[in-house]
Amino acid sequence: MDLENIVEELTNLIENKKISKLHKFLENINSPDFPSILENIDEEKVIIVYRLLSKEKAAEVFVELEHDSQEKLISYLTDSEIKNVMNELYMDDAVDLIEEMPSNVVKRILANTKPQNRKIINELLKYPDETAGTLMTTEFIDLKENMTVDQAFEVIKKKGLKKETVYNCYVLSIDRKLLGVVDIKALLVADREKLVKEIMDTNVIKAYTLEDQEEVTKMFEKYDAVAIPVVDKEERLVGIITIDDAIDVMQEETLEDFEKMAAIMPAEDTYFKTSVFTHAKNRIVWLLVLMISAMITGAIIENFESAIASLPLLVSFIPMIMGTGGNCGSQSSTLIIRGLATDEIKTKDILKAMWKEFRVAILVGIGLAIVNTARIIIQYKDVKIAFAVSITLIFTVILAKLLGCILPILAKKLKLDPAIMASPLLTTVADTISVLLFFVISSMIFNL
Repeated sequence: MDLENIVEELTNLIENKKISKLHKFLENINSPDFPSILENIDEEKVIIVYRLLSKEKAAEVFVELEHDSQEKLISYLTDSEIKNVMNELYMDDAVDLIEEMPSNVVKRILANTKPQNRKIINELLKYPDETAGTLMTTEFIDLKENMTVDQAFEVIKKKGLKKETVYNCYVLSIDRKLLGVVDIKALLVADREKLVKEIMDTNVIKAYTLEDQEEVTKMFEKYDAVAIPVVDKEERLVGIITIDDAIDVMQEETLEDFEKMAAIMPAEDTYFKTSVFTHAKNRIVWLLVLMISAMITGAIIENFESAIASLPLLVSFIPMIMGTGGNCGSQSSTLIIRGLATDEIKTKDILKAMWKEFRVAILVGIGLAIVNTARIIIQYKDVKIAFAVSITLIFTVILAKLLGCILPILAKKLKLDPAIMASPLLTTVADTISVLLFFVISSMIFNL
């Protein structure tokens, strides 16, 4: 059933007060589908729908909602309803909620949260932003190494329902140091009397609480993990990060990189929820920088005014040369940024990458030069201009590709985001250099 039909059916059931049928209908809708459904019905109907959900489903749906929708919903809920939601939320979701809410809403949420959960939330909020500590949840299954498989299953049955995942169980010492990990499959196929320490994997892939969240998400990609344990500096297990949270971070980081590559300051909210003023503010800074840098290109052209006056035909080749330089730089920077993001390229590989891009540039530059030489000789029958344009193209391609290689790696070395060195910043730099090269080479060939 598509969204339009679901909304229509919901509306009919509410208006006809068929509560029992409505309750069954709601339970068959997947939680991630609710945000788009609730956006298309009246507010009073939203409250009716939400209050008919089971406790577990209500918490799942609440997590899926956008932060402004969560805030609005909280304003309608009673204290007991908020308490039910907070009791069902996993700790990482509770922290995310509190971080995004205004202070008056936060006070109400915390007032309706169990004291032990409130203490955990406050501990998690102390970790610096964008670290593993802020991303983790404290709900995991922990076992002791001297437990039998049977005893381990008893722990999983008793505690598993309230934990975020039971697929990986973590083996801890008396002082909660991480000794190993055992997955549910290993437990299922093992002899029931076997000890956990005999089947656990002691080579544990783990993250540290202050580790950057982007680095942690790379671990998920590298090791195909569904969960990664997080330990403190004493190697004590304090939480785990699950794959769903890692994917959210990957999406956020990718979007941020796209915005930076387009010379836009990253936005806090979605496109339509970001105000016109904020959109303008996020874009104008880089546009001013690029506009000022483009003035340098204009100054170079002005400086060679006499050369242009002597041979006006030169001006017609400027857009082609500038465009080629910018495109070549963008190609290289895109591949280098991708390599840096996936850890294929390290900052120490700068010379190796430069050598590779130089060889690529030679082949590309010669290919473009041959095509342009043939075109100019056929069209203008002027070998000197063909030579000037072709030589400029070769040098432009080489320099643009080397810049596209060097600048992102240099940014990474300086602890900056390599994406800021992508187009259009790189294009502007390549434009300036290509124009300067063109006029210098043309002046030498034509004695201008």
